[in-house]
Amino acid sequence: MSKANTLEGGKVWLVGAGPGDPELLTIKAARLIGQADALVYDHLVGKGIIDLARPEARRIYAGKEASKHTMPQGDINQLLVELAQEGLSVVRLKGGDPFIFGRGGEELETLVASGIPFEVVPGVTAAAGCGAYSGFPLTHRDHAQAVTFVTGHLKDGTVNLDWPALARPNHTVVFYMGIGAAGEICRQMINHGLPSMTPVAVVRNGTQPDQQTLLATLGSLPHRLAESGIKPPALIVVGSVVGLHEKLNWFEKS
Repeated sequence: MSKANTLEGGKVWLVGAGPGDPELLTIKAARLIGQADALVYDHLVGKGIIDLARPEARRIYAGKEASKHTMPQGDINQLLVELAQEGLSVVRLKGGDPFIFGRGGEELETLVASGIPFEVVPGVTAAAGCGAYSGFPLTHRDHAQAVTFVTGHLKDGTVNLDWPALARPNHTVVFYMGIGAAGEICRQMINHGLPSMTPVAVVRNGTQPDQQTLLATLGSLPHRLAESGIKPPALIVVGSVVGLHEKLNWFEKS
């Protein structure tokens, strides 16, 4: 292989793989995947993206699903160090954007402590991808002048969030990793001032061929979720922009 088609060894590239659709990869991300010596990839990396790697590249699955971690985070951090110390060019591939609920910062701190050089390549975060492919803009002059991304699953397992700040009018709130706490999220948003009829959507497998969008309200979402059987990975989107889905939906109709 020519030198132009290889990457510098002993280095890690932290790369966002986007929300699922391989065509949403950045040009830089696709190039790095195709040139790396080793890929360490997550559960949410879309199908077909790993196929862009060279046949001889090492492929290491380090996925995490709800209550099921193939590899603890500390072990992943150390693995990146060890691969780079072997002189390999390493692409650490994460679904969405590595700096938005991707724990990318934790991994880079370990690399810094070990003296490993790195670069970061952002990706399309799940909220942007799911909103675009479900037909609701996250901001809109008639509906939402602000958008907040928040995790529905804190490090200690609670959902003790700043509810008064989240339950504001003219605001879109996107909950990552919130399906297991959907009932509590709805209760708290209503208790802190949002009407029970506030539109809510759950988007599962956003931007992928089997994308599923469930429409509900804060009052009905827990029951609708139980009926639908929707499981993670999925996002919860709260706000009146969700009401634009029926008018602007293009992907699920295609």
